[in-house]
Amino acid sequence: MGRPRTALLDKERITTTALGLVDRHGDFSVPRMAKLLGVQTASVYHHVDGRAGVIELLRERVASAIDAGTLALRPWDAAMAAWARSYRAAFAAHPRAIPLLTASPVRAPQVLIQYEHAAGLLQAAGFPLERIVAVIAGLEAIVLGSALDLAAPETMWEVPADGSTPRFAEALAAGGSGRADAAFELALEAFMEHCRRLLEHGGWRMAAGDGDRGDGVGDRG
Repeated sequence: MGRPRTALLDKERITTTALGLVDRHGDFSVPRMAKLLGVQTASVYHHVDGRAGVIELLRERVASAIDAGTLALRPWDAAMAAWARSYRAAFAAHPRAIPLLTASPVRAPQVLIQYEHAAGLLQAAGFPLERIVAVIAGLEAIVLGSALDLAAPETMWEVPADGSTPRFAEALAAGGSGRADAAFELALEAFMEHCRRLLEHGGWRMAAGDGDRGDGVGDRG
């Protein structure tokens, strides 16, 4: 009997199966994946480097939906904001993968190259080298938190009928729909504006709490 025309198992099928499990259950196991794929567990390990290898495949798959071309935009703040919106949309499509992916180090080359482009963008804009990772991580905190928020029910608060929270009830009614989008845009713009001010006025040392170095920024007392 000749070999099958297509491989019975490859990284694409492994990734799709693992992501399906994560989307449904919030996690995966290699034996469960193997069962769904109709192969032995050992066969999966021939294609991936254990559980960590599967997680990196998941990271690559989810992050592949991010439009990395946004980081080529100018000025820097328009690029970072556009990247954040695309990043949020990609992870909002698989919110149950977020806790899994954020609990392990990023190793996937295709994902790390986006961080490389973001770092280069910020450095070229004049951000101090020692603050670049903080800016990226701060932006990610907003993005990933909002991606989880997008997966939550639109109605997150059920106010009591006894009228004990009238002001909050009025605020909920006035806010209407689109709570997650409005909250994300508010947080994103506040973060970007803060970074712009720190960049323009040299307030990084003061913001970090080390304004006692006499560098002309924290030396205002």
